[in-house]
Amino acid sequence: MKEKEMILLVDENDKEMGYGEKHEVHKKGLFHRAFSIFIFNSKNQLLLQKREKNKYHSPGLWTNTCCSHQRQNEELSDAIHRRLKEEMGFDTELKEAFTFSYNFKFHEELSENEFDHVYIGHYEGDIIPNPQEVEDYKWVDLEELKQDIEKNPDKYTYWFKICFPKVASIMEK
Repeated sequence: MKEKEMILLVDENDKEMGYGEKHEVHKKGLFHRAFSIFIFNSKNQLLLQKREKNKYHSPGLWTNTCCSHQRQNEELSDAIHRRLKEEMGFDTELKEAFTFSYNFKFHEELSENEFDHVYIGHYEGDIIPNPQEVEDYKWVDLEELKQDIEKNPDKYTYWFKICFPKVASIMEK
């Protein structure tokens, strides 16, 4: 039997408040810590992933390179590297850029209520995505991506559409 994944619950100031089982946290809409990773190449293109079609929420949607949650007895600095390797098959240096909070109800039984830490990194090597997590991936120019999000917002995850403009403005400086 698969062990239940326990994720970190926080308050509105990101103060640790305990842990909850991942699926229960999302069913109850409990406020928890998350992270989103944005990887760029030397052409300043963003590495997007398309979420696997059987994911429990936002399946088949394009989003940032990697995102997940800090687990029980794990430091955030370890979680970001663990998950980048698990999802995309590589690791690289990451720097925290900013944080934001959001609350979104996907449907009657599932929501995200997160304090999200956003990290930016650079990478040029091989990408070996985990097929259980990632259906597809691509490098995209920022201007092309901005236009596509405007024309086709339903192709992208909710949280990505919130934080991408700030990431883009950082990368365009």
